[in-house]
Amino acid sequence: MKVDSVEGETIPGVGQLGWSNSGLHRGGVIRSIELIPVKLPFRTNFKIAFGAPRPGIDVLVLKMHTESGLVGIGETQAWLRQGSRDTLRSLISIIEEQFVPRLVGKNVFNHASILKELREAVWGTNYALAPVSDAILDLQGKILGVPAYQLLGGRSRESVCAGITLGISQDENALLEDVAQWLEQGFTSFTVKVGNDPERDANVVEKVVHAFGDKAIIRADGNSGMDWAGALRFMNRVEGLGLDAVEQLLPPSDMEGMAELARRYNTPIMADEMVSYASDLLRVIQMKAATVFQTKIAKNGGAWACKQLWEIGSSAGMRIFPGNHPGASVASAAALHLATAWPGPLLEGPIAVGINEVLAEDIITEPILRKGKHLFIGDAPGLGVTLDEDKLKHFKVEL
Repeated sequence: MKVDSVEGETIPGVGQLGWSNSGLHRGGVIRSIELIPVKLPFRTNFKIAFGAPRPGIDVLVLKMHTESGLVGIGETQAWLRQGSRDTLRSLISIIEEQFVPRLVGKNVFNHASILKELREAVWGTNYALAPVSDAILDLQGKILGVPAYQLLGGRSRESVCAGITLGISQDENALLEDVAQWLEQGFTSFTVKVGNDPERDANVVEKVVHAFGDKAIIRADGNSGMDWAGALRFMNRVEGLGLDAVEQLLPPSDMEGMAELARRYNTPIMADEMVSYASDLLRVIQMKAATVFQTKIAKNGGAWACKQLWEIGSSAGMRIFPGNHPGASVASAAALHLATAWPGPLLEGPIAVGINEVLAEDIITEPILRKGKHLFIGDAPGLGVTLDEDKLKHFKVEL
């Protein structure tokens, strides 16, 4: 007789009792939620267009405990830049006060209905939804004994190619040396952060292209830091450099401006901060405001939500730039599972930015395997990463 097993208990199989009465299904009932706020250091201060250089990133780790004893994990970040206003305190408040009462007693296999209820409870909460959604995905995989990519469509590629993000730096020679070192390691795709000074930004991009343009794909990312006049000055300078894309020069509210840039210049325009929800991406498509778009696990509400955006964008002929905020490897794993399952083309984006060049410390026991620019997610159940409890304790912050 076919049997299922949850936490060592042998029970009648799905075929005998039906799915909803099986032990596998019953093992997915949520018992409690545990939240762990941590602050992880960067290798060096990381600077983008908005805000001062950062020494580290605030990360919220979520543990979802089930009646079966299995635990799912998810991650989000308090990014606090364009498109994100959440702090660790506000994320914890939303999850504890609004989400937990709606999660306890629910079954993780009812993923879509759970997310619908949480979205209806609090509007505009992608950064709080992301760790919940990814923990659900992690648990589904652990209960069924399959890697998360199987639940997102099955394996479509053996590895995922990642790119490198170059933060804003006053030392241009050091930045060029960094590019040379990453090229030696096998990376071929680079995004230069810009957005503070259009003329200086253009000079930096020109130097990178002239030094490495014949060996690598170069993009620029404004992180919404320019006004209209600055964006025009920057684009006039870089238009002939052959950049693969220029990302989000203007604020998220200025979709008309982004559309005008897309009309004026041959260099492809990429949308990032202005795409939080499916409705945002549909408007970008309608207005022809970009031909490339970037998703991030936290910004867009988890791997499930990113998959929906990828399906919409690819249907409209847009290129997909898979990314993430700097953060720990739990969110990176979620992004890598989605990319592993995606059957269409993907650009080499900062899908695991913390692993590659920004993060000084991580919170998992075994690092995600990287060979050059290739990232390998493996076949362990769920997200396939295990939290390092000692590091969690060390980097935990008291709020």
